[in-house]
Amino acid sequence: MASKIKNSASFGPSLRLGVLGGGQLGRMMIQSAVDFDARVEVMDPSPDAPCRFLTHRFVQGDLNDADAVEKFGSGLDCLTIEIENVSVEGLRRLEAQGVRVIPKPDHLAIIQDKGLQKQFFADHGIPTSPFQLIADANEVGAMGFPIVQKMRKGGYDGKGVKVLKNVADASKAFQSPSLLEKAVRIHKELSVIVARNSMGETQCFPVVEAVFDPVANLVDYLIAPADISIEEAQTAERIVIQVAECMEFEGLLAVELFLDTEGHIVVNEVAPRTHNSGHHTIEANITSQFEQHLRTVLDLPLGSTAPVHPVGAMVNVVGAADARGLPDYRGIDAALATEGVHPHLYGKSQVKPFRKMGHVTITGETRQEVIERMMRIREQLAVEGKPTPTE
Repeated sequence: MASKIKNSASFGPSLRLGVLGGGQLGRMMIQSAVDFDARVEVMDPSPDAPCRFLTHRFVQGDLNDADAVEKFGSGLDCLTIEIENVSVEGLRRLEAQGVRVIPKPDHLAIIQDKGLQKQFFADHGIPTSPFQLIADANEVGAMGFPIVQKMRKGGYDGKGVKVLKNVADASKAFQSPSLLEKAVRIHKELSVIVARNSMGETQCFPVVEAVFDPVANLVDYLIAPADISIEEAQTAERIVIQVAECMEFEGLLAVELFLDTEGHIVVNEVAPRTHNSGHHTIEANITSQFEQHLRTVLDLPLGSTAPVHPVGAMVNVVGAADARGLPDYRGIDAALATEGVHPHLYGKSQVKPFRKMGHVTITGETRQEVIERMMRIREQLAVEGKPTPTE
C-alpha cells in the first residue's frame, strides 16, 4: 500500500507524526517539528518520559510489543524512532497499512543486530575491523586478545560492550550471543551523520571528532570539524555514503568510525536516527540533525549541512558518579554567561550515575577558542542528586 505522504503539501497541522521513544532525542525532534507545524504523538514505556508533556498524544507502552506498536501507529501519516530497540514486526504491519515508516523496518532489523550489521559491512566491501560471531562466552577466545565483545542486541550508550584485554578478562564476558571484534589501535574516534531521502539524495554533516569518557564509556565531548586531513575527511564521507547507498537507506544515519594509528578509517557501527554526535548541529549548522531527520521522514528536500560557525563543539551533561534522586544542576549559570554557549537540558525527572541529563553546545571562530571554552565549561558543569520530597 502506498504511503499517505505524497508531496510537500501534505504536511501541516493535519499531519500526524508518530515517534517511538520519548527521550531526549524525541524531545529535540519535537522542537524542530514545531517549525513544520506537524502534530507529534509519542509512545514510551516510562510515564514520565521527557516528551510526556510536549506532545499532542502520549501513550505509555512497550516499544517491543508488536500489537502495542501497531495500535499506537494505526491512523498516523508517518512514524519514526528515537531508539532502535523497537518492534520491527509492529513497524512492518504499519507499513503494510500505508503508514510511512522511517527508517524502513528491514533496515532497522539489520541495524538492531550488531552481528547482522557487521556482516552487512563485510558483504558490501565496507571497511571494518575483523570480527567473529559467537553463541556464548565459551567461544570468546576464538580471535585471541585484545578484543571487543558486543551483545548482538540491546546495547546502547556503552552498555552491552566489554573490552577483553587478555585471557584473564574472559571471565567477564557476556554469556549471550555476541559479536567479537579485533581491537582497533585507535588514533581518533570519528562520526559522520548522513541523510538520504526517497530520491537517493544524500547530505553529510562535517566529520566530528569524539572523545569518550573511559569510565562511563560514552561521549564526553566532541568537536567539529575533526582535526584530520582533507583526504581523511573525504575518505570518511565516501565510506559513510557507501553505507547509506548500499543499504538503500532512507532517513538519518549516524556512522561511527575509527581512524587507526596507521591512517586507515573503518566503520565501527551505525545508528538509524538522530545521534549524540550531532547535537552541536542545533547551533553550529544551517540545518540541525533533528530538522534534517524530519525532512527525510516527511519526504521533503534535504537542508544544507554547511556550518554557521567555523567551529562547533558539545559537552555531555551527565549525572555524577554517586548522583541519585532529583537532578541538581551546577554550573549552568556560568555556561549561560559565556559567549557562544547554549545549554540544552533534557527534562529527566531522576538523575543516576553517568545518565545523560543534557548537553551544552559551544560555537566560535577558532578551534583553540572553542576548546578553551569547552574545557572550562566541562569542569564547571555537574549534575548532583537531591532527595525527593518523600524521602
